[in-house]
Amino acid sequence: MFVDKAKIFVKGGDGGDGLVAFRREKYVPEGGPAGGDGGKGGDVIFRVDEGLRTLMDFRYQRHFKAQRGEKGRNKSQHGAGAENMIVRIPPGTVLIDDDSGEIIADMTRHGQEVIVARGGRGGRGNIRFATPNNPAPELAENGEEGQERYVVLELKVMADVGLVGFPSVGKSTLLSVVSAAKPKIGAYHFTTITPNLGVVDVGDGRSFVMADLPGLIEGAHEGVGLGHEFLRHVERTRIIIHVVDMAGSEGRDPFEDWVKINDELKQYNVGLADRPQIVAANKMDMEEAQENLASFRERAGSVRPDLEILPISSLTRQGVQELLYRAADLLDSIPQAPAVEEVVESAERKVYKLNAAEDDSFTITRDNEAFVVNSPKIERMLKRMQLNSHDAILKLARTLRHMGVDEELRKRGAVEGTIVRIADFEFEFVENSSYY
Repeated sequence: MFVDKAKIFVKGGDGGDGLVAFRREKYVPEGGPAGGDGGKGGDVIFRVDEGLRTLMDFRYQRHFKAQRGEKGRNKSQHGAGAENMIVRIPPGTVLIDDDSGEIIADMTRHGQEVIVARGGRGGRGNIRFATPNNPAPELAENGEEGQERYVVLELKVMADVGLVGFPSVGKSTLLSVVSAAKPKIGAYHFTTITPNLGVVDVGDGRSFVMADLPGLIEGAHEGVGLGHEFLRHVERTRIIIHVVDMAGSEGRDPFEDWVKINDELKQYNVGLADRPQIVAANKMDMEEAQENLASFRERAGSVRPDLEILPISSLTRQGVQELLYRAADLLDSIPQAPAVEEVVESAERKVYKLNAAEDDSFTITRDNEAFVVNSPKIERMLKRMQLNSHDAILKLARTLRHMGVDEELRKRGAVEGTIVRIADFEFEFVENSSYY
């Protein structure tokens, strides 16, 4: 099964917790704090593997979570950082953040890597909090949570030549006679519903990859028919071979078919209008094909004078070798770079931000008899701090006092024993200056 789009969840590993510990060796007087820092959580890294061709693996596994870092140890030993999680993807995959719609990276080269979810930093152990005023702190931090996000993966087939055209014009038949590919062929619309790739041996030592792309209909740029499921693959091709049913066997005008397909390509991506194109006038073995070809040349020449039109017959192989030679010559004249501009990996970007002062703002609301304090700064502090020691409680109390939270609570009517709720924690308001 060919799968070319998937949505997955990724999460970097959480950082390891810092440790509260002290040196207790017999011959180390006043040993002091010895709790180490936690290790860093693992990153989730996507790596291009040219051995993959579809996103089939992501149909069955949709959650990718890296390991968390180890906790800090005694004797001032830091916890080990977790190994990164490597997720293999096929070349041509575009990674998109599901929430913002931002393109994270455009993965086209074998071995190319990008960090999609970063692991959290490890929490600091009590050796980090020792000061002259408090040489033996019982204070440590929890590890930082790893980054998590939903990512959409879109695979755009990496091929040198793309076959486009209306359904049943002979694209699959052409691919089958010029390569070892065995696409499904039938006399009905949308026989091909997924891209087929084949390696074409031109015969003079040259070769290229050709993709038979699903049939296109009017309105595809708006999602009609196979719509975007087809158009995303055209963007990768270096040249386009536009297969036209010159015999009009479906009752359509060959020139109108050509105009409509080009219009769909242009409306989907303006750059596709300038992509090198060869018209393969197919089914020349049938009646009326020669007459239609003459009319097509005249009408198409008035729109695009430089358009190359090569008459062929996929069934009898008339003109097929000449088409391959011309496609190979055109490819030789085009740089090997991808047909679309790559997006620089997020890891390579340099983002400069103003280091503004931390926001000390807060709001206080009433919930029955309790006061609820909302403050991003305090909530982040509570998430990192291990509130299981006297030192940690004192640090929180000092922070609340310096931010003016306790004074505002008094103004709102808080008295000894009043319940104060911050995030998932509840405290009793205490009128005791020794805590500050």
